[in-house]
Amino acid sequence: MSSPSSSRPTSANTERPSIPRTVWALGWVSLLMDISSEMVQTMLPLFLVGSMGAPAILIGLLEGVSVVIAMVVRLGAGILSDRWRSRKGLVSFGYGLAALSKLFFPLAESIFGIACGKFLDRIGKGIRSAPRDALLADASPAAIRGACFGLRKSMDSLGGVIGPLIAVLVLFASQDNFRLLFWLAVIPATLAVCVLLLGVREPDRITPDKPGKPPIDWYAARRLGQAFWTLIALAALLGAARFSEAFLLLRAHESGIALTWAPLVILGMHLVYSAVAYPVGRLSDRLGRHAMLPLSLVFLAAANVLLALWPGNLVMLALALGLWGLHMGFSQGVLATLVADVAPTNLRGTAFGLFNLSTGLAVLFGNLLAGLLWDSWGSVATFSAGAIFALLTLAGSFFLKLPSHRLA
Repeated sequence: MSSPSSSRPTSANTERPSIPRTVWALGWVSLLMDISSEMVQTMLPLFLVGSMGAPAILIGLLEGVSVVIAMVVRLGAGILSDRWRSRKGLVSFGYGLAALSKLFFPLAESIFGIACGKFLDRIGKGIRSAPRDALLADASPAAIRGACFGLRKSMDSLGGVIGPLIAVLVLFASQDNFRLLFWLAVIPATLAVCVLLLGVREPDRITPDKPGKPPIDWYAARRLGQAFWTLIALAALLGAARFSEAFLLLRAHESGIALTWAPLVILGMHLVYSAVAYPVGRLSDRLGRHAMLPLSLVFLAAANVLLALWPGNLVMLALALGLWGLHMGFSQGVLATLVADVAPTNLRGTAFGLFNLSTGLAVLFGNLLAGLLWDSWGSVATFSAGAIFALLTLAGSFFLKLPSHRLA
């Protein structure tokens, strides 16, 4: 197995390439679409309950079905992007559906209309995710691939900060005019599609393994290699260890923060995530990716310990959320970069689809377990289990040995 330095340029004097225009464009697309989505999704439960009289169980059902839809569609879209040897068309279609879905929310007169908009948004997200990541990998020079993935993650997370802030300000200024907020969310979604169509240029078409035959078949999973499946196993362990931010909101409320202001606490975590994702990506290009993921698990385990042992201490809560943000910044972009590193070029869409599906199922399992522990034994049990899972994943990262080389 090659050393971590294999991801660095072979010569110290080699000039590092700059981040391509397509990567910057994809970053802006993610930023704008996430602003739009968070403007809607952050306040949608309040709108459903307060304005439409929806029961809480219906909100949970909508969320659960949406997650399943997105996970299944991601895999199919990734496979198609390999078979068609093109990414941008699927990415544009996915973002276009997400932008179109934003019109459903201000126009909806019933819960059915809201559900249609939400499902269409999740279908769009599922269609675009794996082809977008594969397109990002295709457009990223190998020497700075970590920086490119880190930049997109950083901009995406920043959108998760800006969107809720806009939502809070708009509702405050308009005296809780939710429909005005939903109409305003259409603007950044439309801009995202425009930037995608005008600013993203797909690299040269993927070369198939055998001329005249499609680059994917039913046995593609075998061709992804042991390094990829090792990475999938680690990512699944990590997904089970890191549960939904909803539990962080509940813990913040337990610590004495009013439920109205609790979401602003989570924004601090996203700010940390956004601030470190790009520098960590650059660092992984220079030093290798191996140290980043184990370090992120140390951050996650420490955050869970603080959340379990000091429930009413606001200083410890702030520190825990900061550590959680560091975990996200040190893990999410690095994991995506590792998928791009180890997957054969003409199977990257399939690889990202399988990666998204497996981690999504693991996160679903982790959230169900976290909720069961919370209801049965309280929040201390939930965060204690999170710390244990994080430490088990940390041990697994050494036992399974993260891949350090590219297969294609």
